[in-house]
Amino acid sequence: MTRLVALGVEEEFHVVDLVSRRLTPQAHVVLDGLPDTSFSAELQQAVVETNSTPTLDLAALRADLVDLRRQLIASAEPHGLGIIGSGTAPLHGAGGFALTPDERYQYLLDSYQFIAREQFICGGQFHVEITDRDLAVLVAQRVQPWLPALLAVSASSPYWFETDSGYASSRALAWQRWPTAGPLGPFESAAEYDRAVADLVTSGVIDDRGMVYFDIRLSAHVPTMELRVCDSLPRVDDVVLLAGLFRALVVRETDAVEAGTPPRLDLRPAMLRATSWRAARSGLGGDLISPLTGKPVPAPALVDTLLNELRPTLEAVGDWETVSALAAETLRRGDSAGRQRAAYKKKGQATDVVDLLLGETAEG
Repeated sequence: MTRLVALGVEEEFHVVDLVSRRLTPQAHVVLDGLPDTSFSAELQQAVVETNSTPTLDLAALRADLVDLRRQLIASAEPHGLGIIGSGTAPLHGAGGFALTPDERYQYLLDSYQFIAREQFICGGQFHVEITDRDLAVLVAQRVQPWLPALLAVSASSPYWFETDSGYASSRALAWQRWPTAGPLGPFESAAEYDRAVADLVTSGVIDDRGMVYFDIRLSAHVPTMELRVCDSLPRVDDVVLLAGLFRALVVRETDAVEAGTPPRLDLRPAMLRATSWRAARSGLGGDLISPLTGKPVPAPALVDTLLNELRPTLEAVGDWETVSALAAETLRRGDSAGRQRAAYKKKGQATDVVDLLLGETAEG
């Protein structure tokens, strides 16, 4: 029986100077006075994170995300600071790397060096409630072949250190440099998953289980499955779309596992990496690789295929009208990477791209 389960979102945002439009390491200024239950610092002092309240309802999720953004912006603007949602920032700050004072972040810098120093990226993490960890491991692997389509929808990082990277999501490529990033599994049970994580800790490559950065993982501290492939986004509606699609994938595959239905898709890790690379390269502006055929298809066609695949589940949980309407609007607008490039093309000014992101992030 299809069950509606709770979902939540963590969003990371860049902090920029409203005069220069450049990144600025003043997250602490923005965070002063904001509750640490919903707002927190990140590795870079130019990044802040928000955490939504778990909810069953997409409309409630949207309202919460809008409110969190408004609080951030209200805290930032009196200090001449702005907030942008994107995988990378078009303009960097003159000061370069500025570590947030924290023992854990110092460990990351000491251990991973330039990977940490170049962590000028922001992602969105999506959580869907699932309390049975054995079930979660199986469901995650069945969901995994569709994750590149979700990455493509989120693509918002065409610029890498002030240069057009040629990718729709340069953040996705930068993220893959972490030693535990990438596809999950194969695992047959939560015990097998836990042994693999314990082996990684024992190896000394990571310090604890929270540093397992699989594309989709079991959360280290709450009973959820966590999607980690997406760029941060300027438009709230795109965030809600991704949340709705991800929850529907989890719910559909949960039903399938409980019914004893064999997996329809079983992509090898090499193909999973290839399809993710293709999504980072193309976003919604080119071809993606269909997990159903292994062949290139236009990105909008693959998103439509995913919608049609998920329609029975979306209707069962009451999300079809919302998600289908949001998907249609996203495909009409295109991804953020394309809009950023279009803004730059008008005058050749990166500040215009930042202005676009400031406006879309604040729209609500």
